[in-house]
Amino acid sequence: MAKILHLPTHVDSRGKLTVIEKVLPFEIKRVYYIYDCSDVERGGHRHAKNAQALACVKGSCEIEWSDGRDSGIVILDSPSILLVVMPEDFHTMRKFSEDAVLLVLASEYFDPDDYIDEGHQS
Repeated sequence: MAKILHLPTHVDSRGKLTVIEKVLPFEIKRVYYIYDCSDVERGGHRHAKNAQALACVKGSCEIEWSDGRDSGIVILDSPSILLVVMPEDFHTMRKFSEDAVLLVLASEYFDPDDYIDEGHQS
């Protein structure tokens, strides 16, 4: 099941520093980010093994998820909010603001055979 984490953010006169440390249920093997996609949907699948943590480090976007039992919609609009989606969670990213940058931390290296999208409709 997807889970929202509120990341510790340190604020002082120099700005804000948000930390992702010792909170993920997996080791990070791959990091990527999605941007310049304000009019499209991304995702629309789940994975066989890959778990992911998503943070919109700039702007905002909406993530819809479903594990077949539970489902929800999460608005990522702060760099201190992290959504963890497990392999069983179908997820679709949409409604990206024009300035959105979605950071994704993945538990597995890219494998095209890990994607499952049969029978899922967003």
